[in-house]
Amino acid sequence: MDLRVYYQQIRAVEREIVDRDAVVVSVATRDGGKAGVLSEVPRGLAAGLIVDGRARLATSEEVAQFHTAADEARQRAAGIAAPLYNSGRVIVAALSDAKKNSTKRGQ
Repeated sequence: MDLRVYYQQIRAVEREIVDRDAVVVSVATRDGGKAGVLSEVPRGLAAGLIVDGRARLATSEEVAQFHTAADEARQRAAGIAAPLYNSGRVIVAALSDAKKNSTKRGQ
């Protein structure tokens, strides 16, 4: 494999991606890659995944669905975590290595 050609391909694909981050859809691979998983990754990583044949760019409909699902997940997480943050208490646990430090080297 000629690395110069490989990286030229990555740069060419990267130039085609207009946004800073891109939503990609995974493709089934022989080494166990699962098809259909959507991920938002930086442009350079997306280009590498596309050139390697591990992913493809998501369509505009898939991007909209991905962002809607991510927003809903964020709202659910915020609703669950809010009572924990509003309790006004902080629990701190201190662990010591007293037993570890008391032993002498070589014994």
